[in-house]
Amino acid sequence: MPEASLTAPLAAGPAVLAATGPAKRPSLAPLRLLAPYLLRHPRTLAAALVALVIAAAATIALPLAVRRIVDHGFAGGDAGFVDRYFAMLLVIGVVLAAASAARFYCVNRLGERAVADLGQDVFAHLMQLETGFHEANRSGDLLSRLTGETARVRDAIVLAISQSLRNLILLTGALVMMFGTSSWLSLLVLAAVPVVALPLVLSSRFVRGLSRAAEQARGSQAALAAEALGQMRVVHAFGQEKATADAYVAAGGSALNQTLQRLQGRGLLTFLVIGLVFSSIILVLWHGASLVQAGTLSPGTLLQFVLFAALAAGALGELSEVWTTVQDAAGATERLASILDQQPAIQPPQQPTSLPSPIKGGITFDGLSFTYAGASRPALDALSASIQPGETVALVGASGSGKSTLFSLLLRLYDPSQGRVLLDGVDARQADPQAWRRAFALVPQQPELIGATIADAIAYGRPKASRADIKAAARAAQADVFIEGLAIGYDTPLGERGASLSGGQRQRLAIARALLRDAPVLLLDEATSALDAENERAIQATLAAQRGLRTLLIIAHRPATAEHADRVLLLDHGRLIAAGTHAELLRTTPLYVTLQSGSSGQ
Repeated sequence: MPEASLTAPLAAGPAVLAATGPAKRPSLAPLRLLAPYLLRHPRTLAAALVALVIAAAATIALPLAVRRIVDHGFAGGDAGFVDRYFAMLLVIGVVLAAASAARFYCVNRLGERAVADLGQDVFAHLMQLETGFHEANRSGDLLSRLTGETARVRDAIVLAISQSLRNLILLTGALVMMFGTSSWLSLLVLAAVPVVALPLVLSSRFVRGLSRAAEQARGSQAALAAEALGQMRVVHAFGQEKATADAYVAAGGSALNQTLQRLQGRGLLTFLVIGLVFSSIILVLWHGASLVQAGTLSPGTLLQFVLFAALAAGALGELSEVWTTVQDAAGATERLASILDQQPAIQPPQQPTSLPSPIKGGITFDGLSFTYAGASRPALDALSASIQPGETVALVGASGSGKSTLFSLLLRLYDPSQGRVLLDGVDARQADPQAWRRAFALVPQQPELIGATIADAIAYGRPKASRADIKAAARAAQADVFIEGLAIGYDTPLGERGASLSGGQRQRLAIARALLRDAPVLLLDEATSALDAENERAIQATLAAQRGLRTLLIIAHRPATAEHADRVLLLDHGRLIAAGTHAELLRTTPLYVTLQSGSSGQ
């Protein structure tokens, strides 16, 4: 198994995304993150706004036509007048329908495109964040944010642009027309606004807190599912199917409870707002009816006021629903922003130093020290060593001695706490991380394969490789025999992490992947541990052919591996305690003899 260095947090402490915390004061500030994504599509945004204004204007025009029909058509007995106004109502209805359809299409198109851009940026940013960040944050929670939260943001865009603006325009227009119709009745309606606004303000903070709790609960459930589904062999091997399912059910119950509480809060808020609005309007209209009976207000004017008041009440009621939804989305946007706000710990310098061309593969460890967060002792302690270009060096030591940590620093998955790592005289911190990593090819002890097919998995480190080069690498790794025995050979679907393949097959594909990369430095973490004796000898012969052509660093537990190396570096508790050939260390270093004896018996 790889050492803890590959799974522990950064020495300085990696950024852990907040999962819990007290409810903050309601704020829509996180939604500002969406502005650049909306402005990337100015034509769609402009078309949506134009359609929205036209639809709102057509809606506001309806009560005016109704008043004219009642007061001048019905009262005057002019059938032609009534016919003309009903024809006008029909035209207004057609305009309203066309504008509403255009608004629906443009707003949803804008939401889909903006959220697609946001999701792509979040995923690209996750790819840039250092290994320590991903080790400190559960992949299921990150996946939940990437998928679930973007969906909530999409809903917010649709509601914020479509429903919010539409209802704001309707509310504003209806209020203006209400005052134009009857100032006295309008003032009575406005007097009821504080009664409506107070519960909205008091309840929104509570609903926001419930929304955040529900999001966190869903993220925890998704993380549990991702972890279990990614390690089904372990689940089955230890008979934990029911226990894992029960844990998922428990997490789901927590998520469901939080969601139901949020829905109850939103339902109560909607009930209060709409109920208070309509109750206030009914009381005002009761007063208006008395004015009609007294002859100070015409029936058509009261009907017009009623329609405008109904539009205002409906707009305000929908705004209350939209407000809570937009607040939910603000929380979702905040969770996405927390990812985008994370700055990669491993960043290129402003003026990176270029690596020599071609890279020879000389490596220097200069006073390396590295300590993981929470560790009681350093994983590496003032380690210094030099490796010549083309040299094959075996790293030997007990578990926890720092071998895999050294590989991690070489790949610049982390930066050392102290000291330097140099490649052909260039400090890792002074080089561009991508250019630096292209100089290395890794064969991990537990290979993780990425790709849709076997050919994709081999070509992962060199995506533009030809099929001939892929096959040549497979032959060199002794993988061609089992690949060609498959029904569709190199085009065979890989499955989740290559789970359908045996450990030895996955290891051979990982070796083929590293050989195809053709990097000047090859890192092998006990790369033949899952192979039988015959295949191991064949792979050892392949690796022997690489000697002198590239620098080989091998984490070795088997005596044969160290025996064929040019030099052996013996590590103990993060320190380099001896260096020399296999034969020299057998003669001079008791710890090495003990380790080799233990390895022989395995």
